[in-house]
Amino acid sequence: MHTIHKTDEALGFLPLPGDAGKPITVVGTDAIRDSFDEMCLQQALNSRMAPGVTDLILNPDAHAGYGAPVGCVMVSPTHIYPGPVGVDIKCSMSLLQMDIPEDAIADRQVRRALIHAILERTPTGPGQGQRSAKKSRRVDKDLGIKVVTEGASQSVCEALGIPPEWAERCEDSTHRGHDGTYDALRTRLDGILAEQRIRNFGEKMMQLGSYGGGNHFGECEITRISKSPRHQDIANTFGLKNKHVSFLSHCGSRGFGNLLAQNQFKDLERKFEKWSTPYPAGDKKLVYAPLGTAEADNYLDDMALGANFATVNHLLINALVLEAFQEILPGAKGHLVYFISHNIAREEIVGGQKSWVHRKGATRAIPGGHFSLAGTPFAKTGHPILLPGNPRDGSVVMVANAGAERTAWSVNHGAGRQMGRKAAARTLNQAKVDAEFEATDILSNCRKYPIDEAPDAYKNFSEVLRSVELANLAETVAKLDARFVIKDQSGADD
Repeated sequence: MHTIHKTDEALGFLPLPGDAGKPITVVGTDAIRDSFDEMCLQQALNSRMAPGVTDLILNPDAHAGYGAPVGCVMVSPTHIYPGPVGVDIKCSMSLLQMDIPEDAIADRQVRRALIHAILERTPTGPGQGQRSAKKSRRVDKDLGIKVVTEGASQSVCEALGIPPEWAERCEDSTHRGHDGTYDALRTRLDGILAEQRIRNFGEKMMQLGSYGGGNHFGECEITRISKSPRHQDIANTFGLKNKHVSFLSHCGSRGFGNLLAQNQFKDLERKFEKWSTPYPAGDKKLVYAPLGTAEADNYLDDMALGANFATVNHLLINALVLEAFQEILPGAKGHLVYFISHNIAREEIVGGQKSWVHRKGATRAIPGGHFSLAGTPFAKTGHPILLPGNPRDGSVVMVANAGAERTAWSVNHGAGRQMGRKAAARTLNQAKVDAEFEATDILSNCRKYPIDEAPDAYKNFSEVLRSVELANLAETVAKLDARFVIKDQSGADD
């Protein structure tokens, strides 16, 4: 049994065997700490003791994942790890704020019409793309190449009908190659296509502007800003509008990012086998590449290609959602609040040292005054942190506090699963789940809400948020109350 030692009401640490190095920082109240199972804790220890890793943080939403726990932050100045990024490269959150008052969507028929209009533009489900949405944008191979090698450049945004100024509201609107150039990405993509590492590139590009399956969703919300004058000032900077409609989206790099990640795992596993390199803790999912090697360069380029797809995918979804609202509610206006990732590795300064910060189901949390936000709209306040809970209990927009420095400028990425998909299907009652949605007047495009995505399959969101706030990592600026949810019923694709 692994023992987490409590240092504060919402902070603790998990020592390494034999106290061989800096322990794992654990964020969570007593109730949250009790929710971590042995597999999650063992994966955290395996990841922390892997070559080159100097720090690991376990967030309150953590649960067992792919090599490393979902809900962890892993820091290394010398190595890059695909596992603690995952197979859905740059899975992210975005929030669109409308100028529509909540009364305008009180009528269920209006909401049903909005759901229909959105689905005509943004399909859901594994493998689904533009062919299944008659009002989607068409993306050919040449435009797809620009998307993955440039990200949300002005020309890409204009070609897809995305407001170019939305790029200023992104954690990263564009990603370059391992050497800091776009040429590296073009060269890498040329090689990928020539070697047919991705045979159906054009088809994958046709998934731009779609959600996919699993835990991905689009959710119509009502923004409710905290009554604190400070929070109201921050909300103004964020562009939030109290008691107005907003739209929260969760998705990533779809099949393109998945193929890039899976191919990278295969490449590195072959390298490990060729050189008889031992896997960390015997786990193939913790393969790595030392920085400066060809293997690391190739991974960084592939991650950037997938990340650029994910960025444009989110911005295009938001443009299409706004278009759908304007069809049903003529004259509606909207703007992007923020787009932020939670499956990515970024080069950052941690503890005075340049390192690669791997956030696997974790969100960047930079407070106002930090040098990395200079020149952005959020330099004084800190950037928006978008944390999804569940439709019943709502989601939140937070802002970082100075205490986030102790967690490598990171917080959780949501509520976090407390049940696996199969366990949820066995344990939860479908009729009860659907009745709960009906009782709270939350609509869905699903005939039956996916049981493995039901609110009770996830941790207690209030306790997760309480952990974050008690640890002084971030504070809640606004709550988002769901009015309808767009989701897929056919199973996970990430």
